[in-house]
Amino acid sequence: MKKGSVLGFKREQIELQPCSICKGNAVVRGLFYELVCTDCNGSGWVVWGSKLVLSSDELVTQLSFKLQHALGEIAALKGSPPTSGPQSQYERSNRLGAGGPNYTGD
Repeated sequence: MKKGSVLGFKREQIELQPCSICKGNAVVRGLFYELVCTDCNGSGWVVWGSKLVLSSDELVTQLSFKLQHALGEIAALKGSPPTSGPQSQYERSNRLGAGGPNYTGD
């Protein structure tokens, strides 16, 4: 039996979409009041395509997956690409300090 063939031990990531009734805000606005959206149980998220509502513990897990994915994308975008060519000389420190490149030969 392969190591990766066992089902049920790993959580499956479910694609989510914002609720079509409350537009992901979790509340429906009336004329003078706001009510909790009954189509998404006040979470603002439903299952992609089928529009089913997730239980609160499953929703927390799925939102954690989305958060980890978003944080990974942010970390990838923050990492600056290495520079090459003449630009790299201007971006690094010359490590000589004030008057360092001025050698008088004394």
